[in-house]
Amino acid sequence: MTGKFWKQGLLVLVWVVIMAVPAFAEQVALWGSTTCQKRFLEPGAEALEKTTGVSIKVFGVGTGKGMLALFEGKTNVAISSNTLEESIQSAQKVLKEDGKPEMVVPENLQFHIITEDVIVPIVNVANPIDELTWAQLADLNAGKVTNWKDVGGPDLPVQVVTSHAGSSTKAVFQSMVMKKADYAAQAIEVKSTRLEINEVSGNPGGVGAVSKGFYNLNPGNAKIVNTAEIKRPLALITIGDPTPEVKKIIDFFLSEEGKKHIVE
Repeated sequence: MTGKFWKQGLLVLVWVVIMAVPAFAEQVALWGSTTCQKRFLEPGAEALEKTTGVSIKVFGVGTGKGMLALFEGKTNVAISSNTLEESIQSAQKVLKEDGKPEMVVPENLQFHIITEDVIVPIVNVANPIDELTWAQLADLNAGKVTNWKDVGGPDLPVQVVTSHAGSSTKAVFQSMVMKKADYAAQAIEVKSTRLEINEVSGNPGGVGAVSKGFYNLNPGNAKIVNTAEIKRPLALITIGDPTPEVKKIIDFFLSEEGKKHIVE
């Protein structure tokens, strides 16, 4: 009898192990945009796994580096906060900064839009400025205006804060608002949106541009300045059709349940 019960116990143990395998086997690594990371991937990760059995690990390295990870085979899905064309350009910018040649881009890239995002200009809460035009924002960030008094603010030096090369937020703002002009030579370049908000929060003359959804999570001592809306897509990018696991992620966040976990 002891042997019989031992065998039954072993079979139960094997069954438990087999049932547990998919939870580990279906983990997906996503590389790229910190905006996607904070807007929907991290907020929805628990519900995603509960609903689909797919767990995720997010590497918030910026859109450009995420695209490179996809091209280099480190991941089968990149996350982007820009158009497909601009995401590719962000990857090439990262390579250029690293002194590396441009990569051959796969022809069968697929762009899976999950939601939209709005980029907002931010200044320190002590700055009385409440509204700026795109032209004024362009001049401030390009270093053409170096004192806030020249745009109706206090007599205070302007300190431009921007994200790293390969950041889609930076690329969109630079393309749409600054018409691809260079940033001011004295601009402080940081490695993440969180650091950009922190830098502006700690500098009375600071000015930056970040994801509104990311800002809403923790504004610090920065405030939003009103301007014409700056919109961009948030998407997953694959080479060819997405794998079954990645398809589950896309379908989940496009579903009514998934949309509940997208931070506005």
